[in-house]
Amino acid sequence: MTAYPFKEFEHKWQKAWTETKAFEVQDDTTKPKSYILEMFPYPSGHLHMGHVRNYAIGDAIARYKRAQGYAILHPMGWDAFGLPAENAAAEHQVDPADWTIENIKVMKEQFQTLGFSFDWSREVTTCQSDYYVHEQKIFLDFWRKDLAYRKEIWVNWDPIEGSVLANEQVINGRGWRSNAIVEKRKLTQWSLQITRYAQELLDDLAKIEGGWPDKVLRMQENWIGRSEGALVRFSLGNRNQEVIEVFTTRPETLFGAAFCAVSPVHPLIEPLLKTNAELAEFVAMCQRTPITEEALSTEEKKGFDTGLWVHHPFISGHTLPVYVANFVMMDYGTGAVFGCPAHDERDFEFATKYHLPIKIVVQPEAGDLSLPLAAAYTGPGTLTKSDFLDGLSVEEARSKAIEEIERGKMGERRITYRLRDWCISRQRYWGCPIPVIYCDGCGPVPVPDKDLPVTLPKDVVFGQGGNPLANHPTWKHVNCPQCGKAAVRETDTFDTFVESSWYFLRYCNPFSKTPVDKAASQKWMPIDWYIGGVEHAVLHLLYARFFTKALRDCGYVTIDEPFQNLLTQGMVCHQTFQGKDGHWLNPHEVEKNRDGKYVTVKDGAPVMVGRSEKMSKSKKNVVDPQSIIDTYGTDAARLFVLSDTPPERDFDWSDEGVEGAWRYINRVWRLSLQTIDLADRAGEEIPTLGMRKMIHQSLVKIQRAYEKNAFNKAIAFLRELTNALEKAVDGVTVSRMALIEGVEILVQGLSPIVPHLASELWVRLGHAQRLVDVSWPIADPELSSVEEVTIAVQVNGKMRGSFQAAVDADTSLVEEEALAIPAVVRDMAGRPIRRMITIPNRIVNIVV
Repeated sequence: MTAYPFKEFEHKWQKAWTETKAFEVQDDTTKPKSYILEMFPYPSGHLHMGHVRNYAIGDAIARYKRAQGYAILHPMGWDAFGLPAENAAAEHQVDPADWTIENIKVMKEQFQTLGFSFDWSREVTTCQSDYYVHEQKIFLDFWRKDLAYRKEIWVNWDPIEGSVLANEQVINGRGWRSNAIVEKRKLTQWSLQITRYAQELLDDLAKIEGGWPDKVLRMQENWIGRSEGALVRFSLGNRNQEVIEVFTTRPETLFGAAFCAVSPVHPLIEPLLKTNAELAEFVAMCQRTPITEEALSTEEKKGFDTGLWVHHPFISGHTLPVYVANFVMMDYGTGAVFGCPAHDERDFEFATKYHLPIKIVVQPEAGDLSLPLAAAYTGPGTLTKSDFLDGLSVEEARSKAIEEIERGKMGERRITYRLRDWCISRQRYWGCPIPVIYCDGCGPVPVPDKDLPVTLPKDVVFGQGGNPLANHPTWKHVNCPQCGKAAVRETDTFDTFVESSWYFLRYCNPFSKTPVDKAASQKWMPIDWYIGGVEHAVLHLLYARFFTKALRDCGYVTIDEPFQNLLTQGMVCHQTFQGKDGHWLNPHEVEKNRDGKYVTVKDGAPVMVGRSEKMSKSKKNVVDPQSIIDTYGTDAARLFVLSDTPPERDFDWSDEGVEGAWRYINRVWRLSLQTIDLADRAGEEIPTLGMRKMIHQSLVKIQRAYEKNAFNKAIAFLRELTNALEKAVDGVTVSRMALIEGVEILVQGLSPIVPHLASELWVRLGHAQRLVDVSWPIADPELSSVEEVTIAVQVNGKMRGSFQAAVDADTSLVEEEALAIPAVVRDMAGRPIRRMITIPNRIVNIVV
């Protein structure tokens, strides 16, 4: 029998779905809704295997839910502004718009060859004015609500991009895209008041708990960073009426204070820079080094004694020196700290370096600390050498200290957040223009709605340094909308994360004359399943949550949270290969010789094989999806990326794996045709009944796997069913009717993952209705019932949960189910598994 002719049938069904608008959804449907969305891509010009996996996951969910009877909103669009297009324009002297639109055309064709069930009628492209005109309206609404403001602030400056970055875009002190060390600069910029929603953003994590991965919830919680403590005002001894405000979570340790330290960009320091060259040099050095908490935690703690001093708030006549320190951040707390070296690791390192006094004020419950200390003690204990706090526990002393601070009017109880307002100004051309005009007489003036959109000029020159919009000779020159006098436009554009913070709402009705169609958003929102990378946990996902709340307060939507369930898919990885001179090799440049060793295709030279890592252009371990599709077909690629591991884990690509997927597709093809061609045979009653029970029990397991998005498990169960059907076809004891029933359930079970093969086989099985319109099969309860047992799950011998499993269930599936229990995941805390002890039908013990 010939191999499955994938090229013929994949083209056939893609054409049929397009011509019949199979995946376009109507708002007036009475079906229950399910909004499935993958994070939309940047139009780089080509798809990679990460795209294939991400969108295959979303498509499998959408197709399964469709078969379940839901009206499916599964749209697609393009996150089309951004620096790569501007860089391409400068390098190749092309229009960024032309470059972007051509890339979209290419990628859209690639998406269509993969057979994804997107509703292309709702396509949005963020760089087109019919999209960003609404973004400009939203910004003006935010401005009217005091959610947007402009002022001079210290910003993160990326010297490679030549633009500002938000705090969330600085990773370990470096630009998230350029990897350049970020500097601090003072600029007048537009920001959004995300901090106004800090507590709500924190509280509402409870609303999505269970639907979001715990890891992402904790990342957002930590980034928002709620801290309770006290604001303490230290009066400057040699500055009349001036104070240094310090926020501290440890006011009970004030009696152990040895110094105060301020940020290199603290306002207190500015006057000193004019007369102290050494201080100015130190501050400049600090601004050239990483500026995030994570990065500074590993930096050597350095300080500069300003000569200033402050009065101790509790000890009369006692003073503390004031340092400028490289570890104090202006955008956290107040930009100033007090140091208690005996009970803070950072302060201990600093005090040791600069020979500052170390005073023990907290004694642990067991044993006494004495000087000299080898390290700071940060645990619980009892206060000592602290006057009115002596004998109190740390918690009691903290409350008492705050009471005394408030009684003496030296400060007050305070809650603060790590989260900072979102600076959205970018000094770039290829972005949405900020709709503001500056008039000498009227100040900043909003562009009137009738004059929107503010569009980008086409005749800009790249590569001359600075922002091309600011350098344009005419575009920025306009008349003031209020007084009519000569004025200038804002030449900064929005951070591109602004576009992705609300695009999912536009999909609800992309033709609405308002930014968001409220009625349509009430129908479709929140998104039922949102699929994308965990790298966006404190970038896109946090911004989108903020935007939703701000749009709610502007009257556009009624929901609080945009994403009910979040699936963060793992990376697609591949082995890395290096030639003898150390240069990286593409996978197609390498092959295995007869001895099973890797050598170069060109000349058989030995190859160094590295570990499997995320596919990246820099290490050339990238597999071109198009070459896989041309060789094995779309369904084989989709099947392989979903079959090997759970979707949230990293996935290792291998040629053997995709070849195995291709072989399995051919097995299903042959099995189905053989079954269709079988002559009628009555079959013996007992074998036929047993076969039907196996088929319906398989259907239940397959459905349960789909409900959990456990596509690898669903595929494993489908393979088991395939094996059983193949054996039955070759025998003569099972009726043709039972075998046809089994193949139909197999085909329907495969349809979310390999829709082209499934659609073709469904027709060949004699059905007139398209498979995409067929309801999911229902298991016969009398045939599908199966005896179950309770499996207990332990981690290092301690009970952490249980689940139901079929008697004598496959050990690998039982162990996988055990590892998926949330309590088990939390207890393992990422630790590697040393071994797993599984007693069939009873217990799984995970040893870490």
